[in-house]
Amino acid sequence: MPPSRDARRAVQCRAWGSMLRADMTQKLSLDRTLHAAVRRAIALAVITTLAACAPYDRGAVPVTEQGSGKDVRWLKADVKGMGALSVAVLKPEGQGPFPAVVILHGTHGFGREYVEIARSLARDGMVAVTGCWFKGGYGAGTRFITPIECSDAPPLSAASSDTAFLAVSALVDAARKQPEVRADRIALFGHSRGGGAALEYFLRKGGVQALVLNSAGYSDEIIGKAPQITVPVLMLHGTADSPADGGSAMTDIQRARRFAEAIQPVNKSVEVVYYRGSPHNGFFSGPKQHQEEMQRIGDFLHRHLFQ
Repeated sequence: MPPSRDARRAVQCRAWGSMLRADMTQKLSLDRTLHAAVRRAIALAVITTLAACAPYDRGAVPVTEQGSGKDVRWLKADVKGMGALSVAVLKPEGQGPFPAVVILHGTHGFGREYVEIARSLARDGMVAVTGCWFKGGYGAGTRFITPIECSDAPPLSAASSDTAFLAVSALVDAARKQPEVRADRIALFGHSRGGGAALEYFLRKGGVQALVLNSAGYSDEIIGKAPQITVPVLMLHGTADSPADGGSAMTDIQRARRFAEAIQPVNKSVEVVYYRGSPHNGFFSGPKQHQEEMQRIGDFLHRHLFQ
């Protein structure tokens, strides 16, 4: 039986992504003088191509076989007897020290797309760390990522749970231990449930210098504690967020607006961007929105970490 159209498309997409990534890497290595914005635009071209291909390649693959590239350093981070996280570390060219960003995936699970996001941010001058803070992936949003197996990670838990806090702590600690990282310049970037986990981590422990919240969930408790969040915050949220593509009652746009209204009067370093008509996983399903968000995230982190 001949391969299906989606199977053929998956093979083509993998080939296109590999060729484009290799070509762009060569261009970046040949010209070290490129302005940071230009380098970021080149990296985003790779991300956009991979995002467009994402719906055609959904098979979970082991970390050692997922084709992440030689620029990725894979580590294991222990979660105090509850499991071990697979952690990807990507660093910029040069000696450092560099600021760092820790990227937390959503309920849909860890996948190649998160490694590509980390790669883009690394090319923008920061050490990017991402990994599975729980095993598996769940909900309608799983169709937007290409999963990477994380069988040793702890099970899924609420963003406010002790398990989630310990898992996020393990990722942040892994970032701090990297010799190229400035321990006093670390940001958390969370999508969906990962955004909630980022907020919970800061409220419990602090110790990070910026938060990026993409389609995050905002419980009544989190909204009530918004004035306690004193670091710079970038909020990115679609106005059509709903359970249809992976959202929940906690990610409804009205909750995001309530959180923004609670934090903005007391924290002058809060930036809020609403994407009109965009769904919960618009960051992954819409190449144009993805590119715009990555540009905003890079600019925000440069303003607040590169000091």
